[in-house]
Amino acid sequence: MAISFSFETSPRILCEQGSASRLGTLAAELGARHVFIVTDRFLHDSGLTASLIAGMQAASISFTLYTDVLADPPEASVEAAVAAAVTSGADAVIGFGGGSSMDTAKLVALLARSPQTLADIYGPGLAKGPRLPLIQVPTTAGTGSEVTPISILTTPSDEKKGVVSSLLYPDIAVLDSTLTLGLPAGITAATGIDAMVHAIEAYTSKHKKNPLSDALALQALKALHDNIRIVLKDGKNADAREAMLLGSLFAGMAFANAPVAAVHALAYPLGGHYHLPHGLTNALVLAPVLAFNQPAAARHYAELERHLDSSASGDDQVASHAFIRRMTALVGEMPFDQTLRGNGVPEADLPMLARDAMAVQRLLVNNPREVSYDDALALYQAVY
Repeated sequence: MAISFSFETSPRILCEQGSASRLGTLAAELGARHVFIVTDRFLHDSGLTASLIAGMQAASISFTLYTDVLADPPEASVEAAVAAAVTSGADAVIGFGGGSSMDTAKLVALLARSPQTLADIYGPGLAKGPRLPLIQVPTTAGTGSEVTPISILTTPSDEKKGVVSSLLYPDIAVLDSTLTLGLPAGITAATGIDAMVHAIEAYTSKHKKNPLSDALALQALKALHDNIRIVLKDGKNADAREAMLLGSLFAGMAFANAPVAAVHALAYPLGGHYHLPHGLTNALVLAPVLAFNQPAAARHYAELERHLDSSASGDDQVASHAFIRRMTALVGEMPFDQTLRGNGVPEADLPMLARDAMAVQRLLVNNPREVSYDDALALYQAVY
C-alpha cells in the first residue's frame, strides 16, 4: 500500500552536556552580532543563564537579556518582548527556558523582522516571513517546543490560541542536560508527563500519523517512561536527564507532524482560566481520556504497551488496558495533587470548561474517538 506523508523538523539539533557555553559561537555561525535572549526572571535569578552569558562574552557577541517572559504567555507579554527586541537592534534571538520562553522567542524572531498582528496569524500557515535567526534551548524536558512550529499564547479572554507555521522552527535546537539538573521534582514530573502525552497522542492521532512520527513517538515514550522515576529519585543524574530531554525532543518532533488531540483540548482551558502549568493540566486529564479512547484506540495502545514491555499480551484488548493501567499508575506516583479540586478548580466551572474544550476543534478532530460536550464534562468530572 502506498504511503503519502510530509515531515518537517528543526534543521540542526545539538545534544551535548555543557553546550550552553557554546551558544555565542553558534549564534556567530548564524551571522549574529547582537542577540536578544528571551528567558524568565526565575531562571536568571537562579543563575541558570550564567553559562549562556559567559558563552556570549567569550565569542564577543553583544546581547540583550530579556527576563520578563510570563507563564502561558499573554498576547501583551509577547508584544512587549517584540518591542524590546526591535529597540535593542538585535539581529538574532535565543529562546532559553521552558515552553513559555521558547514560544515567546519564536514570535519575537518572527515579528521583530516581519511585523504582523497576532490576531491575523493565529491558526495554521497564516504567518509570513522572513524572521530573525533563532536558537532554542530547553531547560525542561517537556514541551518539545525546540522542534515544533507552534507558539501557544493566552488571549485577553483567557483562551489558548496557537500560531502554527514552519517559520517557527528554529535554526538550531540545543539540548544541554546540565541545565536541567536543578529542576524541582514537581516540574520534572509535570513536564515529563507532558512529553509522554505528546508521544501518546502523536501515535494515536487520527490525522497525519505516519511512519516517522510513529518511530519517534515510540522512542520518546520508552526514553521518558524508563527515566522519569530515575530523575525524580536522583535529579543530578545527567545521563538520565539527557534521556528525558531526548525523549521530549523526539515527542516534539512526532506531534509537530502528527498533531495532539483530546488530552490537550481539555488541558488548555485549565491553563487559560487558572494558569495551571501546561504539563500539570495534561497529567490531570490523561488517565480519563485514555480510558475514554480505549474502544477506538485499543490496537495503538496495545502497541505502545508492547514497546514498553516485550512480554505484554498479544491480545489488543488485554494489552491496551494494561497500558492504561500503567500510565494511570505512573501519573499517580507523581508529586502533585491528582484532582481538579486540589488544584483550585471550582466544581461549578466544569460546564464552562467543557464548553471551552469543545471550542478546541483543531485538536479534537485528531482524537481517535469523537468527543461530545457531555463526554468532555464527564471527563472533567472523573478527575474532579
